[in-house]
Amino acid sequence: MFMRPGDSLVAGCPFHLPPQVVLYSRRLSTLGGRDSLARPLVQHGHILAFAERSVNLRREDVAKYRDQVNHLRDQLGSHVSKNPDYDLVKILNSGSVAKGTALKTINDMDVAVYVRRARAPVEEKRLLEWLVGRLREVYPTMAPDQFQAGQHCVRVSFRGSGLDVDVVPVLYESERDDRGRLITRDTGQWVMTSIPLHLKFIRVRKERHPQHFAQVVRLLKWWVRERSKVDPGFQLKSFLVELLVAHLGDSGVDLSDYSVGLESTFAYVVRSGLRERVAFDDNYGASMLPSKRAGVIEIYDPVNPENNVAESYTEGDCSRIVAAAQEAFDACTEAHYATTRRRAVELWQTVLGPSFVG
Repeated sequence: MFMRPGDSLVAGCPFHLPPQVVLYSRRLSTLGGRDSLARPLVQHGHILAFAERSVNLRREDVAKYRDQVNHLRDQLGSHVSKNPDYDLVKILNSGSVAKGTALKTINDMDVAVYVRRARAPVEEKRLLEWLVGRLREVYPTMAPDQFQAGQHCVRVSFRGSGLDVDVVPVLYESERDDRGRLITRDTGQWVMTSIPLHLKFIRVRKERHPQHFAQVVRLLKWWVRERSKVDPGFQLKSFLVELLVAHLGDSGVDLSDYSVGLESTFAYVVRSGLRERVAFDDNYGASMLPSKRAGVIEIYDPVNPENNVAESYTEGDCSRIVAAAQEAFDACTEAHYATTRRRAVELWQTVLGPSFVG
């Protein structure tokens, strides 16, 4: 009988241990049985304090940014009420601010504008130019140069706050749950999506892990940000981070201790090599997923079983992510046993960057 590392036996049947137990086992084997219950010199509270100081978007900024999006939404709503047959239907906040996973370093927000599919051009370049024209009609008090076609979106610049809003067009045919089709940023393909169902998916995980789900996501997004500084070729988009944490949370990983939550995520990436298919049953059954493998990494959109969110990632991308996770996991493990606070902080800085001071 073949057993994987971390497997055990109960009544002769193999089962897979939770990631926390695997971490405990690895620590013991790595350190020759040294007491893993010794309190590490960098703990959950230190990581939380760092997150509140350096990682998390301040509540007053969240309110300010949401007000800007609400202004766009309300003005469009007013225009549509006066012109019921207008080409634009509604605006929905769709990004990290709406999900509660935004970082303090945010400089733009994502919103989705639903457009009547029968009226809009299908070719992307023409669609974005068309959307610029419609937005200028809706917001006549803003200067024309505040609306610029970008990559798969129209960027709206607010001069007062310096915040940009990326408006992504969604082709809409009045389908249920506000389902529509948008162009993905990494592949440029049209995919079916539902902003309300995506937000509900995140909300359910936040309810299961109040405060902690969103915080672990933000800390991992910060790790990605810091890793990208030393390795410009490294990529792991925010939506994938959210889905990985959701997968681990759904699997029973304790997210309430941030050192354990981070270490468990790194351990999962290393153990699986990102070769396991990750999907969710919130909106569809497993039978709706592709029968054949659909990419080096398979992490599926919880709204659309045909959309592998990681489809564009290559073998090289996968190897980079696994190698970075291995390095982070090793640093976390060594920090757990560090005999001086200075060394523990240095090790955590390899994960969270030089601004982490413990």
